[in-house]
Amino acid sequence: MSSKDQFVFTLRGGLKMPALGLGTYAPKEDDDDVFNAVHTAVKVGYRHLDCAAIYRNEIAVGSAIKKLIIEGTVQREDLFITSKLWNTCHRPDLVRASLKKSLDDLGLKYLDMYLIHWPMAYKEGGEFHPRDENGKVLFSDVDYVDTWKALEDCVDEGLVRNIGVSNFSSKQLQRILDKARIKPQINQVECHLHLSNSKLQKYCQENGVVLQAYAPLGSSGNKTEPPPKCLEEPVLLEIAKAKNKTPAQVTLRYLLQRGLSLVPKSVTPQRIQENFQIFDFELSSDEEKQLQNLNKDFRMHTEDM
Repeated sequence: MSSKDQFVFTLRGGLKMPALGLGTYAPKEDDDDVFNAVHTAVKVGYRHLDCAAIYRNEIAVGSAIKKLIIEGTVQREDLFITSKLWNTCHRPDLVRASLKKSLDDLGLKYLDMYLIHWPMAYKEGGEFHPRDENGKVLFSDVDYVDTWKALEDCVDEGLVRNIGVSNFSSKQLQRILDKARIKPQINQVECHLHLSNSKLQKYCQENGVVLQAYAPLGSSGNKTEPPPKCLEEPVLLEIAKAKNKTPAQVTLRYLLQRGLSLVPKSVTPQRIQENFQIFDFELSSDEEKQLQNLNKDFRMHTEDM
């Protein structure tokens, strides 16, 4: 068994999910960049793609998938593809249509994973971020437990094979676990060297949920103050130099060894390839501890409230 094969999660129904995937959130890039990123990633060896309706680029992702299949690089069943339900579509009667829209845009008959993107619901219809005259977000009173039941119906219909959540706390996740007919498989949250989320990971592991890290390399986030830069930590730079690896590669390897799934994003071919080259080395327990000590409980991403 290769090192890469060790980092695979077996989900409900025996479906295999590669621990490392490509994130497709690319707000400043055009569709050509996203198309090329996906095409490059799968050629390099990625088999896990993380998408979302709010990224507004699923048509470009789908075009790349179609080209890869036509070229013979992969077949549909070789890929693990995730999308996410946006906040304005939590109402149960809107869930299936939102999922179908993502399927149509991606050119797929089914998803491998569909996540509730955030636990809060926004006013239905109209804008992705509905606001009042004072600029405050307009919320809906839909309970995400009811949203979850609609997702379960989509599994029954064969539109998606596994379902999960994103940005949920342990208390929010527990509410679903208490009522669910089909248990959540994934909780995708922000996680990096400055935000370990260790307690949430422990809770998820105890309840059979995979914790998946977005922004695993850190990012500028959406806060006004400049965030600390994970990849410039002296300890990380020292370990990277000793391993003859980049700081990003060491960070991703560390998170993998913690038992997380990761979906780093990039549209730069070299970085996409580098982010995949993390299966040919290991970190010692001492090195892991040094990196663990970099946690600052610093969160870079918050949805508009």
